[in-house]
Amino acid sequence: MPSAGVKGLASFASSASSFVSGPLWPDGAISQAEFVDLVWREGDALYRDLPWRRVDDPYAVLVSEIMLQQTQVVRVEKYWARFMAAFPTLDALAAAATSDVLEAWQGLGYNRRALALKRAADVCAAEYAGMLPDSCEGLIALPGIGPATAAGVMAFAHRKPSVYIETNVRSVFLHHLFPDEEKVSDKVIAPLVEACCPQPNAPFKRDVRAWYYALLDYGSALKAAGVNPSRRSAHYARQSTFEGSRRQKRAWIVRRVLAEPEGVSSSTVLRDLNEAELTAGREAVDEALFAAIIDDLVAEGFFNREGFLLVP
Repeated sequence: MPSAGVKGLASFASSASSFVSGPLWPDGAISQAEFVDLVWREGDALYRDLPWRRVDDPYAVLVSEIMLQQTQVVRVEKYWARFMAAFPTLDALAAAATSDVLEAWQGLGYNRRALALKRAADVCAAEYAGMLPDSCEGLIALPGIGPATAAGVMAFAHRKPSVYIETNVRSVFLHHLFPDEEKVSDKVIAPLVEACCPQPNAPFKRDVRAWYYALLDYGSALKAAGVNPSRRSAHYARQSTFEGSRRQKRAWIVRRVLAEPEGVSSSTVLRDLNEAELTAGREAVDEALFAAIIDDLVAEGFFNREGFLLVP
């Protein structure tokens, strides 16, 4: 990539944090000033006007961040607005039936995220007057919210400096600062992410939120172009095949039970699941595996067991 010009370096000096000094910045890499100016330029050119980028509501941002975990943007675009219309506030989500929340989530996958979001709403309704905590520490204390999600809420909703590391952000730092290294840990990247994050006195258009949007859009474009630096991260793990997996069977069972508001027998669910598996060219599900999946789903709160019935 080309180096930044004089104009870009001047704009960087007024909008970003202090330069990293000493051995922290990787040897042989482009300078911090060049790196930051390059990200701003690429981000401006590649900006994606996504619906959750037009809001400041921390809850709406949280929903988008959780949906975007392990899910492509194009799929989240189809669900975020619909979910927000159904549950426009934390109190609305807390008051909703778990089955209704799971039904609205169907199609996004990783249904545990919906349960965790619902439980976080329950906590906020009970302990925070229906508001999200306004600190990373408070957010991380809620169910299902980790450091990256909390940092995203702080950056995008509150425009406060944060260390936000997800796959696209990670990709940009790996691509330019560690081009020949493997198994690079986030512990190495995190100080660089922090150092490049704009500080509170930065101009509004060059604030924390805009900076991370630039990183996200540039990182996404790198991967779309066939470059995937995130594979060189120590935290990279190839996603397992969904079809035929235990995860696929879990999702099928959840959908089947949610379709029966009055409940359905576990034997009926097993029979129907096996019909679906055989139709797909797979073997019938072992009864012990089925029982273990049902036990897990009940324990996790996806539905209840009442005698022989599974009830949403």
